[in-house]
Amino acid sequence: MKIERFEDLEIRQPARELHKCIFGITNKEPFSKDYRLRDQIRASSGPVMDNIAEGFERDGNKEFIRFLSAAKGSCGECRSQICRAFDDDYISEEMLRELLGKTTELSRKIYRFSEHLKHSEFKGLKYQK
Repeated sequence: MKIERFEDLEIRQPARELHKCIFGITNKEPFSKDYRLRDQIRASSGPVMDNIAEGFERDGNKEFIRFLSAAKGSCGECRSQICRAFDDDYISEEMLRELLGKTTELSRKIYRFSEHLKHSEFKGLKYQK
């Protein structure tokens, strides 16, 4: 399949699902009342998908890889905040395991895709001009 838009990227969908899940759990009390942690975890889950999109739109692999690195970093930050949410009794152990699994797998996918781009002979659309 030819990838023409960032929405076509396989790594974008789980990033979007992560943000949606985080938004859902942080919308419920008592988590919703912990404004600082709620805002921090939301602010780390959103940039995962946003950096994937922005990097893709830059049309060059080097910049895309840099944005993928930022997305992976945000995913790790989100994973840390998920642990804090569990420690503060905002999420169950089952939810902790589910979210840690999602973020760990997403980090792996981002890393693998980044490595693929590093070794690709295609350097990006802006170099075709």
